[in-house]
Amino acid sequence: MPQEHPSPISRTRSAQLFEQAKAVFPGGVSSPVRAFKSVNGPPLFIVKGDGCRITDADGNTFVDFCGSWGPLILGHNHPVVREAILEAVHNGTSFGAPSLPELELGELIVRNNRFVEKIRFVSSGTEAVMSAIRLARGVTGKSKIIKFEGCYHGHVDSLMVKAGSGLATFGVGTSAGIPEAFARETLVLPLNDDALVQETLERHSHEIAAIIIEPIPANNGLLLQHAAFLEALRRLADQYQALLIFDEVISGFRVGIEGAAGYFNIRPDIVTYGKIIGGGMPVGAYGASKELMGHVAPDGPVYQAGTLSGNPVAMAAGLAALKQLLQPGFYEALEEKTNRFTGAIETHCREQGYPVRFPHIGSIFWVSFSESSIRSAEEIDPKRMDDFKALHQTLLNRQIYLGPSGYEVGFVSAAHTEADLEWAARAFCGALDEVFMVD
Repeated sequence: MPQEHPSPISRTRSAQLFEQAKAVFPGGVSSPVRAFKSVNGPPLFIVKGDGCRITDADGNTFVDFCGSWGPLILGHNHPVVREAILEAVHNGTSFGAPSLPELELGELIVRNNRFVEKIRFVSSGTEAVMSAIRLARGVTGKSKIIKFEGCYHGHVDSLMVKAGSGLATFGVGTSAGIPEAFARETLVLPLNDDALVQETLERHSHEIAAIIIEPIPANNGLLLQHAAFLEALRRLADQYQALLIFDEVISGFRVGIEGAAGYFNIRPDIVTYGKIIGGGMPVGAYGASKELMGHVAPDGPVYQAGTLSGNPVAMAAGLAALKQLLQPGFYEALEEKTNRFTGAIETHCREQGYPVRFPHIGSIFWVSFSESSIRSAEEIDPKRMDDFKALHQTLLNRQIYLGPSGYEVGFVSAAHTEADLEWAARAFCGALDEVFMVD
């Protein structure tokens, strides 16, 4: 039987702060999804994170499955990472010059990743992708990019596009402020259709510098692809002399030290990473072979720079975090926990006849309001986002925090204990009972 409805949480203080923030920030936030427009109520103002829990301004504590959108694979406020940050801050916060933590983190990544011979640190995932695209264009002398609908690559002008119907059309901007000429440098294709990729390359190979994809698409639902599709992209990129870029801002170091490239054993030409390599601090990176990275300034003509690139505090945090990930069995244990957690909820959904599944890979999962596997953005039924909206509210009342959008994925961290996950699975089941009982 459905559990008794818990009392709604108080959001009085968060609501007050949000009203205050709207006078200062566009929409009251510094990043759009935080505004809670896809779910109910004002956004929660978070004041503390510890382990797998966060606490808001009203004193509510939640088991967190957002994890700062993925990078906190060790959980919030991990003591080893925290101490590394504090020690680094004692020596200064920014130098705009080379530092030892930067060198040590770079060496650690290169030493443990077959697909990266040289790496360049930047300040965000968006900057990493922007730089990777510039490198691909600089190396090939071509300007156009193939991307896939349902994959997000940061707010880079030429990649914030969508396509029309039929054979790939040149993109049109999905944001004001993007010139049509920029958008037309991108061809947008559906996922999971290698025949269409080949047809597009045959028509435009003389113009296409690179194919970019999230090898584990996780920004528009978790659109898990068959390995055969990714292998086809590798083969076609070679055949038509384009570069293959894996955007691993989410999947990098989340499904394994070598990310999705290692998980599927597919070599990208360029790979991008995000904040997980900074222990949650602002950082990104792009890497490739020595030959390709030899085109980057000051060695080559492809210019890219940044005062905060290789910031010593972020580098120290990342070095401490990644050393933890290298512990034997780390990823296997995390995947096992995720399998048990999602499996318990899926079993309940099947028993109750709820059209809900939890696709997952590594420690990434998604709440999918469908009984079928979804591999492309067009297969997602937007009407089911009302179900997620209701679920999000009932989960908050049960002290579970998910990212405030049904298109976003969730993350299990090393800080989630078996007891935490068993409790959270029961809370999920109760919330789903409540959602579908109302229906």
